[in-house]
Amino acid sequence: MSESATLRRGLSARHIRFMALGSAIGTGLFYGSSAAIQAAGPAVLLAYIVGGAAVFMVMRALGEMAVRHPVAGSFGQYAARYLGPFAGFVTGWTYAFEMVIVCLADVTAFGIYMGFWFPDVPRWIWVLSIILFIGALNLASVRIFGELEFWLSLVKVAAIVAMIAGGIAIIVFGLGAQSEGASGVANLWSHGGFAPEGLGGVIASLAVVMFAFGGIEIIGVAAGEAKEPQRVLPLAINTVPLRILLFYVLTLAIIMTLVPWTSITGEASPFVSIFTTLGIPFAPHILNAVVITAAVSAINSDIFGAGRMLFGLAQQGQAPAAFARTSRHGTPLVPVLILVATLLVGVVVNAVVPEQAFLLIASVATFATVWVWLMILLAHVRMKREIARANLPPSEFPVPLWPAASYAAVTFVALVVVVLGIVPDTRPALIVGVVWLGLLWLAYALFVRQRGRRVPELADATAQPR
Repeated sequence: MSESATLRRGLSARHIRFMALGSAIGTGLFYGSSAAIQAAGPAVLLAYIVGGAAVFMVMRALGEMAVRHPVAGSFGQYAARYLGPFAGFVTGWTYAFEMVIVCLADVTAFGIYMGFWFPDVPRWIWVLSIILFIGALNLASVRIFGELEFWLSLVKVAAIVAMIAGGIAIIVFGLGAQSEGASGVANLWSHGGFAPEGLGGVIASLAVVMFAFGGIEIIGVAAGEAKEPQRVLPLAINTVPLRILLFYVLTLAIIMTLVPWTSITGEASPFVSIFTTLGIPFAPHILNAVVITAAVSAINSDIFGAGRMLFGLAQQGQAPAAFARTSRHGTPLVPVLILVATLLVGVVVNAVVPEQAFLLIASVATFATVWVWLMILLAHVRMKREIARANLPPSEFPVPLWPAASYAAVTFVALVVVVLGIVPDTRPALIVGVVWLGLLWLAYALFVRQRGRRVPELADATAQPR
């Protein structure tokens, strides 16, 4: 393949770390957390802790495979190698589907945030403008993309740290214009108990909770454009999931300490509503600017991830050959243009059903997310068995607590799929997911030729002498 049809390695360690933060810390925390809190009350913290632990296992499994087989295409190729070409096809296309759906949720949230300042402007106008802007950005050099993503993510990470520090100061020192008894740790159990909706509420919240973590697997997709991937990926994988878990649990604990969880309605970001309640001047506007930055950052990462996965599928013969063409900047030209066109569906959704748009989109995204994670975990289990059976050299970056933790993560992710079908609000998402898998089976049977049906040969970097 010519140089013009390859991706260029322009992403440093800080780019990749903040790209993963940018994709996973965004709409799910700043807006979607309202729905999770409403479902479970303060006990939603348990859902984030358990979900975060499962996500960490997914990322460690991906990390072990990536260090052993540092290839572009990442988990799509791992699924094809260890679970079969059809599994790789389904995983790659479902990841691209996930990124598009998550992006729809993010552009929807962007429209909601802009409505805070411009309530009379139709939401779809904001959605259209951000899609066109981010689409143009993703056609630029990957180094420019990575640098902008770094600064966008830095803004929201700094805002979260400031939120945690400010929240603690308000709780401990009583800062801010509060009504008597408005804040305090007692808020975590004074309004119906710590788990007012019981275990059922915690389980029901998993759909939104796992959506919040969706996108972190972009670390694996970025391997194809990372400098020194075997050094960079373990660093990113070990630090990013724990930071995300820390940010989610700490911020939501502070939110529900500052204001009763029953007052979080979801009409605005919990961050904005908190500081409105506390009466801090201009803080709602400052925070709204931050959550807008967060949404733009997440949309940016989403389009990056989907575009690169479609590029990888084309290289494997599992997507149209045109998807493997790159621009003069070394970015996947056709996939980005198609993604922008697909996202215009978000304009229609927000124009027709603005009220139901976010929950439905988030639920469909959760199905796609957990399916991809399940494929990563199962491919990893098969790899570990093959290593043991063939007596291959042990991995340089093995998962912890093998095999118990890996099987526990598989069980948990499968449980989330079941939850989608049990909870009435998210059941349509499971139906959409099943239809999607059926369409992929049909597409594979009709369109994928011999090259796309081969099991890929992946070089084993661990087995090579140093």
